[in-house]
Amino acid sequence: MQRHDDHSLVYYTFDSLRDAGALVHAISTRHGGVSPAPFATLNLGHTTGDATANVEANLRRLHAALALDETATVTARQAQADRVGVVGPAQRGTRIADVDALLTNAPGVPLLLRYADCAPIFFFDPTQRAIGVAHAGWRGTVMQIATRTAQTMCDVFGTRPRDLIACIAPSIGPCCYRIGEDVIARVRAAFDQADDLLIRQSDGAVHFDLWQANAQQLGALGVARIEIANLCTAHHTDEFYSWRAENGNTGRFGAIIALNQT
Repeated sequence: MQRHDDHSLVYYTFDSLRDAGALVHAISTRHGGVSPAPFATLNLGHTTGDATANVEANLRRLHAALALDETATVTARQAQADRVGVVGPAQRGTRIADVDALLTNAPGVPLLLRYADCAPIFFFDPTQRAIGVAHAGWRGTVMQIATRTAQTMCDVFGTRPRDLIACIAPSIGPCCYRIGEDVIARVRAAFDQADDLLIRQSDGAVHFDLWQANAQQLGALGVARIEIANLCTAHHTDEFYSWRAENGNTGRFGAIIALNQT
């Protein structure tokens, strides 16, 4: 990944997507906005308690830094589930209800989801020129949101898994993601190789590896090109928002992706 600083607005990009050249994408951070503490400063979340005017100003700043049309961006009311929304020009500027992944093959229609520990996952099919972004918390992960997103691209756009590029962005890492017995049971039920994803600590606690869980799903589908950021949001609250590390009193960063106009 590459870190970019555009007049104090900081965001990251993936090498494998940046090199593709056909799209614009970014993972925003908490730097470069107008929100006060505890949302300081580039909070993109309307449901955090931050003032609406601040969030809207932050969204304008992010879109301006990426030269994207904010009025065309499609967002979602995320549901911590496994529903996938497929959008096109008719949905420009709308918010799709109760989905945790967005897909499009329409140039100039940015897709934006929001996060504060859950894993953002970008998808790009350079052959069929289709893109997607998913939101994978533990619930979405055990419900296989990554698999459903990739499979929907195959069904709708004719994507072949071997053509897909998938990128797992900063989220809470296996170093910090402690889970309880109920989630452990769900992980064991969802994954044949659950022991590789459940990491027992010296104090007896168990941590969940969101990164490898989603990569494992995609690999099983036949996706070979997977880039993982390996950046833990809970360890890097100087850079990202973290629900866990900040006890729920925090903002949201974003993952945004758009096909370039041809």
